Amino acid sequence: MPAIAPPADKLQLSSPQKDTPTFSPSDVSVIFVLGGPGAGKGTQCAYLVRDYGFTHLSAGDLLRAEQDRPDSEFGSMIKDYIRDGKIVPMEVTVQLLENAMTEDINEKNGNGRFLIDGFPRKMDQALKFEESVCPSKFTLFFDVSEEVMQERLLNRGKTSGRSDDNAESIKKRFKTFEETSMPVVDYFEKDDKVVKIPATKGPEEVYAEVKEKMTQRGFEMSK
Repeated sequence: MPAIAPPADKLQLSSPQKDTPTFSPSDVSVIFVLGGPGAGKGTQCAYLVRDYGFTHLSAGDLLRAEQDRPDSEFGSMIKDYIRDGKIVPMEVTVQLLENAMTEDINEKNGNGRFLIDGFPRKMDQALKFEESVCPSKFTLFFDVSEEVMQERLLNRGKTSGRSDDNAESIKKRFKTFEETSMPVVDYFEKDDKVVKIPATKGPEEVYAEVKEKMTQRGFEMSK
């Protein structure tokens, strides 16, 4: 399921200082979805959308949509960061996610369940989002070796048309993930807010374990 595109108006980075998050965790359920590039996050998110009624927000898709938006003042900057395998500045990503959540709840009658795919990729993103947007329920972490990820991404690159699905970018992306995202996983794990899923097997086998863990965390299938 494609992620929701950000609103068409100009992206604002300097949001007002807030004493409380925009959304209450009693009304909105946010699950972060992490894993190295090629870990299968998008596939598993599609299953969860289908069976649990989540809205899937991909941080990467939102950034790519923003970079391609004709009047975006941040488009070229985002494009350079993605091409070089670097992490886009926190304020851009957090604001795009908040915009998309607000649009889903206010304009599309969403149920307040969100999977945020490929986020947070750094500690500052995690802390900023939880302080200003909404505390997460937990993080789904798909654990796959670098070798498996590289094989999957090179195969995907044959048809995806994505500029970062090439060997050089893949190595940069995996190194970035190891250095910046794993500390986020370790941070949430201390508070029992990480569900770790071995993701080397096929999608259906991986999803069987995801469903079991979702039940343990109090989420029931919507149908």
